[in-house]
Amino acid sequence: MTLELIIKISLVLILVGSTLYIHFRGKVRYAFLRQLLDHSTFMAPINAMMYAFSSVPKTPYLPVSSIPTLNQIKNNWETIKNEALLLESSKLIKGSNKYNDIGFNSFFRRGWKRFYLKWYNNFHPSALEYCPKTIELLRSMPNIKAAMFVVLPAGSHLPTHRDPYAGSLRYHLGLITPNSGDCRIVVDGQDYSWRDGEDVLFDETYIHYAENKTDKDRLIFFCDVERPMNSKLGRALNRFFSWLILASAESPNLPTDRTGGLNKIFGYVYQIRIVGKKLKEYNKTLYYIVKYLLFALIIYLIFF
Repeated sequence: MTLELIIKISLVLILVGSTLYIHFRGKVRYAFLRQLLDHSTFMAPINAMMYAFSSVPKTPYLPVSSIPTLNQIKNNWETIKNEALLLESSKLIKGSNKYNDIGFNSFFRRGWKRFYLKWYNNFHPSALEYCPKTIELLRSMPNIKAAMFVVLPAGSHLPTHRDPYAGSLRYHLGLITPNSGDCRIVVDGQDYSWRDGEDVLFDETYIHYAENKTDKDRLIFFCDVERPMNSKLGRALNRFFSWLILASAESPNLPTDRTGGLNKIFGYVYQIRIVGKKLKEYNKTLYYIVKYLLFALIIYLIFF
């Protein structure tokens, strides 16, 4: 057996083993074919490493006190709310009308809206202009890697999904909410319903979905918080992969904001997706044959 073959077999075993761990983590799981093609399969080796170095409990929800600095956000929730309301009244919390937000592109079709404040160490110029008090607060909290205001409209829902990278935890602070159990997020089968001035911390790499069955929009403050790690090596790896994978996914609120390199590429690559949708409308069987053949070709090119 050659060294090259040993390396290839090792890589395949790492991918398969880490994917199985991701798949069976938690109580809620994808069907086989969805898991096979989901981004969590391709991210599995990196995410398994993040879980191994994590110093917080491996549970869908975590105490907000796990990140002590988050109490600064809750203590200033009315200041944050007032800036969000000014944005909302000016119709600046909105979806993108371009293919320049790879992370949330599929949500826009459901009416989901956002206004970015910070994305992996970069503050948006538009946020500096419109949200100075919230930005000042965020500057004192470098462990918050991304922050935005988010609206889930009345009657809308977000489909079942898991987020791509395990180097962060998700924080939500209710600003203007229906204060109802009919407006909720379900993480690994466990419900949480938003309330004004109340916050929650959860692991967004568990399978989750959100829904607003009320007649009132839900407005929250939404943050990605750096996952606490148990060693300097874990922190260094997390920051490296955050920079490598996520920092280039910056998306603009206004033309004055920067568009990251990954989102520039996404705008072109999505044209292939548009062709795929047309093929699916024409012949669904042919669409799936082409889809799985392309997937098999990618795997072959990577490992063989």
